[in-house]
Amino acid sequence: MTQLSAGICQRLQEATPEDIDNIGSGHTVQLLSIKKVSQSANSSNTVDRYRLIISDGVHFIQAMLATKLNDLVANNELGKNTVVIIDQLTCNFVQEKRLIIVLNLQVLTRDEEKIGTPSPPPSVAAAAAAAGAGPSAAPQQSTSNAQPVRSSAAARQTQTKGRNVFPIEGLSPYQNNWTIKARVTQKSEVRNWSNARGEGKLFNVTLMDESGEIRATGFNAVVDELYPKLEEGKVYYVSKARVNLAKKKFSNIQNDYELSLEKNTEVEECLDTTNLPTIKYNFISLGELESLAKDVNCDVIGIVKEAGPLSEITSKTNRTIPKRELTIVDKSQFSVRMTLWGKQAELYSAEDQPVIAFKGVKVGDYGGRSLSMMSSSLMSISPDIPEAHALRGWYDGIGNEKTFTAQSSAVPLGASFGGFNRSELRHISDVKDSQLGMGDKADFFSTRASIMHIKTENIAYPACANQGCNKKVTDVGDGWRCEKCDKTFERPEYRYIVSIAVADWSGQAWLQGFNDAGEAIFGKSADEVMEIKNCDEQEYNAVMAQATGVTFNFGCRAKQDTYNDNTRVRYGISKILSVDYREEAKHLVELLQSDWAQ
Repeated sequence: MTQLSAGICQRLQEATPEDIDNIGSGHTVQLLSIKKVSQSANSSNTVDRYRLIISDGVHFIQAMLATKLNDLVANNELGKNTVVIIDQLTCNFVQEKRLIIVLNLQVLTRDEEKIGTPSPPPSVAAAAAAAGAGPSAAPQQSTSNAQPVRSSAAARQTQTKGRNVFPIEGLSPYQNNWTIKARVTQKSEVRNWSNARGEGKLFNVTLMDESGEIRATGFNAVVDELYPKLEEGKVYYVSKARVNLAKKKFSNIQNDYELSLEKNTEVEECLDTTNLPTIKYNFISLGELESLAKDVNCDVIGIVKEAGPLSEITSKTNRTIPKRELTIVDKSQFSVRMTLWGKQAELYSAEDQPVIAFKGVKVGDYGGRSLSMMSSSLMSISPDIPEAHALRGWYDGIGNEKTFTAQSSAVPLGASFGGFNRSELRHISDVKDSQLGMGDKADFFSTRASIMHIKTENIAYPACANQGCNKKVTDVGDGWRCEKCDKTFERPEYRYIVSIAVADWSGQAWLQGFNDAGEAIFGKSADEVMEIKNCDEQEYNAVMAQATGVTFNFGCRAKQDTYNDNTRVRYGISKILSVDYREEAKHLVELLQSDWAQ
C-alpha cells in the first residue's frame, strides 16, 4: 500500500502564510473526492472549477484544483482515491478562512482503495463543535468578528510586510482586502470610445502570476493615472481594484473574472526579484492548425522566413490601421501567414530570420489557415526558452533547406515545380478511392489532367482595387463600394473564381481555383476576360473553348465541405503549371535508366 505523508493535512490547516510556502510541496496524499463546484456565467467560454478532498491517511482537508490542471480531470488522470504528490500549492486567506489551491502535482497511482480512516483535523473539528454548541459556547470560540482573530490577522499582515498577497487563481468578487503580485505580460494602446451614453478612453493590461492570468481595464481618469506607471515585463503589487465577471467576448484570458482599475486602485512596482512569474506557453505546431476551429486562440513558435513591408488598411470608422504580414515556419515543415496590427506592425524590425513566440493569436480560415495578432496577444522575439533554442538549432542545421507547405494557401514553399510533386503524382480515381480529404485535416496531392469543361456563368467577381484586399465590392451607382476598406472606387478590379471539370485516363473531378489559376488557364487577366464577355459574347465563348482540352500539372488540396447539410469533398487548386514536355521527356529517360526499369 502507498505510504502517505501523515500529518501534512493538519500542518496545512494550522500553518501561517509563511509556513505554507515552506511545507507546500513534496507530500504524498490521496484525493478522496473531486467535485465540480462552479462555472463561468459566460457559457461561450466556460471554465470549470474543482474542489478536492485531500487525505494524508489520518486527517482530510478541502482544497481547490488550479484551472490549468483541469485537463487531468477531463482525461481521467485524476479521480476518486487517486494518490498524488503535491509539487506546489498556495493558500488564500479570506475572512479568516483558508483556501488551499493545488498548483502542480504528479499522479502516482489511480483506482486505489481508501487509505486509513481519515477525520477532520482537531482545529476544524473543534470549530465545527463550537459552532453547533449554542450561545453558551460563544465566549470560548473566536468568530471572524472577535478581537483575538483580528489581532491574528494583523500579525499575519505584519509578517508579510503589510501585504495580504493572494494568487490570481483565488480572486473572486466576494473578497475585498487582497493584493496580488503579478507581471504585466501585455499592455494595450489607449483607445477612445464613443456611444449614446458619451465618450471616453480606456486601456487594458494582462497580469500573470504562477497561478494564472487576469485582465485588468482602466477608464478615463484612471488611464491618465495608471497607464504611464504600468510597463510590460515588470512586476507590481496591485490592490483595491474591483473584481467582476469577465466579458469573454473582449478577451481570450482563461479566467472567470477580470479587474476594473479604479481611482483608489494602488499599483506599486515590486523590486523583489525572487520567484517572479514568467510567461507560460502552450505551443501547438503549425501543422496542427488545420485541426483547429476558426476564431480560436492558440500559442505558436516559429522562424520568420519572410517579413512583408508595412502597409495600411482603412477601418469602417475611417481609421487607418498599420499592418504587416510575416511568414513563419517550424519543424512540422508547414508555414503560415501571421498578421501584425497597429504598434506591433510599426515597431517590428527584426532581421536574420529570428525565432518568435506568439501567445493568444487568432486562427483564421481565409485562403486556408492563417494567424492574426489581437490586442491581447503577446509577441516575444528570440525568447530565452528551451523551445526557441531547439527551433533555432534545427533551422540553422537542416531546417533552412527544407520544403514548407503553406497553411495559408496550401502551396509548398520552395518545392520543385512550385508545389507540383512528380514523385507523388496520383491519378484521379486513385485520389477518390483513397478518400483524400475525408479526414479532419486537409490532404494534398499532385495530378496531371486535361480541362474538359469550364463553368462560364460566374467566372470572376468585382474586387476591391486596394492591393492585398481582394474583397468583393458592391455597385452603389456612382462607384463600387468596399465595406472592408470603407472606400468607393470608380471601377472594380475583377478576380477569377473558376470551376473546371478535369479528366485523366482514370476519371473526372471538379476543381476550384482563384485568380492565379484563372490567369494560367486563360493567359489573360480577369479584367480582360470580363471586358470581352461584356463586349463580344462570341469572342468570349472562343476564349473558353481555347482553354478546353489543355493539359496542366495541378497541385491540389482536398478537404470536406458542408453546404445545405450536404457534405462533400472539394478539390482546390493550390498550384497550376503548364506541362513542360522537355522536362517530362527528361524524367522518362531517367525513369528508364533507374532500378525500377531494370
